[in-house]
Amino acid sequence: MSARVQTEPFDLAAELAGFGAGAGAIVTFSGLVRDEGGRLVALEIEHYPGMTEKALQAYGEEAARRFDLGDWRILHRHGRLAVGEPIMMVATAARHRGAAFAAAEYLMDWLKSRAPFWKREIGPDGAGAWVEARDEDEKSLARWQG
Repeated sequence: MSARVQTEPFDLAAELAGFGAGAGAIVTFSGLVRDEGGRLVALEIEHYPGMTEKALQAYGEEAARRFDLGDWRILHRHGRLAVGEPIMMVATAARHRGAAFAAAEYLMDWLKSRAPFWKREIGPDGAGAWVEARDEDEKSLARWQG
């Protein structure tokens, strides 16, 4: 059960080696940098070291309690990432698939809406624009609150 933030690419198979031993279900999700129809060449991700890891750890622990997880992992990259590169991964392990899927969705909704990362989209001309919060991400997160 861990959360990690790093600049280096990761190997999903290596990250999952030994993960979730004894579980009945393991769910993984990996996010990649999209080109947005040729509009982007890279994504720059910034964060506050220490604060970000603490926040990711807290939400992983909350997911473990809420969904009775046997194991979980959050890995998120920062720095400049080219189109096609992996940005992050979430893995959840539980006795049953429903809990593993729900926990993965819960963590993804939280990461998309509340994780302390700042993203800047870089276009082919080198110009960048900060990514704004999206209403649909807030709506997805709202289903877990209350």
